[in-house]
Amino acid sequence: MTLVASPLRDASGAAPPAAADEGALVAMATALIQSRQTILPKRLGAPGPGAAELATILNAAAHAPDHGQLLPWRFVLVPEPARAPLAEVFAQALLERDPCATPEQCGQAREKAYRAPVLMLVVVDGERGDPDIDLAERLVSAGCAVQNMLLMATAQGYGSALTSGKALKAASLRALFGLAVSEQALCFISIGTVLSRKAVRARPVASAYVSTLDPDQGVVSGF
Repeated sequence: MTLVASPLRDASGAAPPAAADEGALVAMATALIQSRQTILPKRLGAPGPGAAELATILNAAAHAPDHGQLLPWRFVLVPEPARAPLAEVFAQALLERDPCATPEQCGQAREKAYRAPVLMLVVVDGERGDPDIDLAERLVSAGCAVQNMLLMATAQGYGSALTSGKALKAASLRALFGLAVSEQALCFISIGTVLSRKAVRARPVASAYVSTLDPDQGVVSGF
């Protein structure tokens, strides 16, 4: 963002157009970021994003930082006809972890596959492209891509959530999604209309997680 050297307001007190536009953009970005809230999949219902809206959400991922343009992440949509196979994978993964799981518990595992109108798996490839770019950078890029998508869904008026769980490491899930040896299932993204939500939780202030490297004192609190 370009810094403006001229005064922010003229003699009449009005902001120059460029400064006003910049201020409006900052306000919009702030409002969007602060309005994003995790809405659990069980609280998301129809309607979900239409085809054009979903395309806009997915295209937002392309603007994430991507060192070397590796495209180290991809997304696999799970439409309604594919929910049943995923449900069975969830139940099977539970039984592999806990052979004593009850039919009710298996049913609860299956039910998770049917929540939210839009469901997709986030996949990260640890080897695609330049091998010198390590997994940490790839995961950061994937996280930025996902956040772009969540913010775009929020801007469109939808709720969203990230979910994970032990089933992501199950051989049956890897087989269902055709994951390569170098790929890992990172999380699921759910998007839909908010049916209900919890109260917005308090967020930490920057001073709680920011420090400054001082040449004389080392790392000191604040900024």
